Order: sequence, then structure tokens, then C-alpha cells
Amino acid sequence: MTLLLQKTLLGLFAAGIIASPAAAQNFRLSSSSVAEGAQLAPAQVFKGFGCDGGNTSPQLAWADAPEGTKSFAVTAYDPDAPTGSGWWHWNIVNIPAAASQLPSGASGTDKLPAGSVELRNDYGTAGFGGACPPPGEMHRYVFTVHALGVQTLDLPPDASNALAGFMIGANTIGKASVTAVYNR
Repeated sequence: MTLLLQKTLLGLFAAGIIASPAAAQNFRLSSSSVAEGAQLAPAQVFKGFGCDGGNTSPQLAWADAPEGTKSFAVTAYDPDAPTGSGWWHWNIVNIPAAASQLPSGASGTDKLPAGSVELRNDYGTAGFGGACPPPGEMHRYVFTVHALGVQTLDLPPDASNALAGFMIGANTIGKASVTAVYNR
């Protein structure tokens, strides 16, 4: 590591732009719909593309966000999709810092915290899109809540998931995940 890079990283840590692992170690995500390592329920399976599920967004709750959290983002991502870039199933930004959960079925409804913005998933629609891997394949579904150090992300309404992921990553001060699986 170059001296300039070391100084830059030390400056970012000191300014609080990059959170230390200890600052976010208590941040946790739980769910009554999704369990670590468990098969997703039919409710969280897509309806279409050969799948016949409920396409219902899961209940998610988080606690002990890092100090300095000004908003949250929630993502659901399949790193195993045969696309070369994975598959984004859900991307919500600008969730107010006072929020601590999303109820089951909140996607696309007024059950989302006021001010939250659901972006287009990789199926091409705004909101949650359930699991639907190719037949015979087991895929992982990573549900993550990101604590952000900014109140809102300035994204265009048609932002790509890559742009949203970049902006989320650049402003994350802590995150917590639950990874479920699904196969058909």
C-alpha cells in the first residue's frame, strides 16, 4: 500500500466516512420470512419466468444501527444468477433513519416508510421480484440492510442497479445480511 493511500484511508477513518468494523458489529438484520441458509418460502418466489410463487416481499427488521446513520437502503441480490453480474431482486433507498423494519408484503404499497424509493429490479419492474433460478440450480439470495451516512441518495428515477449499488456502497457505514437459498 502506498503512503498516499495509507494517509487517505486514515483520513477517511478519522472523518468517519469509512466506519470501522467495531462501529457496526452490533448492527443486525432479522426476519420472520427469511432465515439464514434456509429455503425461501413460496411467498418469496417470483410469479413468471416458469415460477409460480407469491412474489411477496419478506418481513425484515433491523436493530443497533451504527452511530451516524441518516438513512437505510435494503437490497436483495442473487450472486449466482447466470448473467455475469448477478440478479437484483429488490433495491429500496432513502428509508428514513427512524425506520427499523419492513413488514411482509410492503413492496409497492403504502406500508413502506414515507420517503422510501423502490428502484427497478432486474425483472424490469419497480419493487420486489422473487426468486426464480433456472431449474435444477440452487441460488443464494442475500437480503441486506445498509446503514447510510446520508439522508438521501440522489438517484434518477430510472437508476440502474449498478448505479444504485455504487451510491449505496459509497455511503454505507454499516450493513447486516441474511442469506437464504432457493431451488426448483
